[in-house]
Amino acid sequence: MALSFEVLEKDIAGRIGRLSDGKKTIRTPALLPVINPHLPLITPREMQEMGVQALITNAYIISRSTEFRERALSEGLHKMLDFDGLIMTDSGSFQLSVYGEVEISNQQTIEFQQAIGSDIIVPLDIPTHPDSDRETVEQELKITLDRLREANGFADHENHTLAGPVQGGLFTDLREYAGREISEMGLRFCPLGAVVPLLESYRYKDLVRVVMAAKRGLSPGICVHLFGAGHPSMFALAVAMGCDLFDSAAYALYAKDGRYMTNHGSYHLSELSYLPCACQVCSNHTAESLQKSPEKERLLALHNLHVTLAEINRIRQAIRDGVLWELVDERCRGHPQLLRGYRELLTYGPELMHQDRVSKRRFFYRGSESCQRTEVLRYHAMIPRFDVGTRALITFDQKMHSGYDVVFFFKPPFGPYPPELSETFPIGQSEIPDWDEEMVRSGCIGIDILSKANPDAKIIVRCRSRWKAIVTSSAPLVEVDCENL
Repeated sequence: MALSFEVLEKDIAGRIGRLSDGKKTIRTPALLPVINPHLPLITPREMQEMGVQALITNAYIISRSTEFRERALSEGLHKMLDFDGLIMTDSGSFQLSVYGEVEISNQQTIEFQQAIGSDIIVPLDIPTHPDSDRETVEQELKITLDRLREANGFADHENHTLAGPVQGGLFTDLREYAGREISEMGLRFCPLGAVVPLLESYRYKDLVRVVMAAKRGLSPGICVHLFGAGHPSMFALAVAMGCDLFDSAAYALYAKDGRYMTNHGSYHLSELSYLPCACQVCSNHTAESLQKSPEKERLLALHNLHVTLAEINRIRQAIRDGVLWELVDERCRGHPQLLRGYRELLTYGPELMHQDRVSKRRFFYRGSESCQRTEVLRYHAMIPRFDVGTRALITFDQKMHSGYDVVFFFKPPFGPYPPELSETFPIGQSEIPDWDEEMVRSGCIGIDILSKANPDAKIIVRCRSRWKAIVTSSAPLVEVDCENL
């Protein structure tokens, strides 16, 4: 049967979900390691024992292989690979992007993927390079959608899930359009295609724009797969945007190049004096012995895959705890271009706010970026509902004062709050360091919102003189009292 996708828990746009065909189930977010049957550096069975629940292989390579084609057709893909989980197959689009042509048609690749028993099949879409001009992108997107409609018409939906790749280059309107078109076809599994060039050149700001545009067009219940994303340092950012699955051969490709993965970047093994990991490979080797090992490539691949899977689990826990923003913040400070991507994602706060959960475990202030988080925006949106009477005080000293209809306390980066909310989220569960100008300015946005929502009320802000300029510039309708402080 076709796959069903059930969302179990959410944080920002990230989801813990259950993807199932009725017999096989995987928990998302998840990584689908790429398997090349000609180069079994780590076997699918070993991966399954490590906790991998799904993988991806290339149907085009198998169809052109004298060694594996007939085995796949006679035994089926699962038996040939010795893997019991979900298997997704690519159509040959990767080869199309590299070589410009493939010796297979859209219908032929769909029929072959079905014949070998793939669980998730992919049409022969056109992976348009992100830097292509608009005319080229529009032409190739039309071909992709036409091929997808063709595949949707004859695919065996009872026994396989047809993936709907979302193309459109860097043109956000085309990505959104493609998402809507695919949603209207009734497909529920959508890879976001042709993003590898962005990942390889660290263009995370562009990646955020592309993903957010596609997500805007896709139905909320669709399982979203980010094609070709395999480095753990960017998983948290991608999950926060709503990506559920990743696939990559990075664990093996990095190993071949002698590169050692961590959750914040990678090192050349030759540069390491110590191994900053406690996986089985690193526990049993020193940096020197691993470098000299005749099995160095395989051992590095095992380590890289271990680190990648561990990061997926870390993200799942962050979603469950409601602290995904903090993990994104931590990971994206590992590289300046990831930080650019993080800051770009924060500009989508109003969209993300409507997808985010209302209450969370905590809010840790980690710098000026925290002022743009969805928890702050949601709190600001709630402020107009506060009753201020005719004369209200907002005090920075967290003390009650007489002579006012209502007294509000002040906590940046959120702003004014009734003392009765001091134990509720986010006020009571937020930890902030010593106040700085950015967080106070964010809190003063809340003051301005309150004053504009109550134009007939007199609102006085009581604060130290060091904050007066920020209050008066951010909330010009209020009166500021610094005399007694």
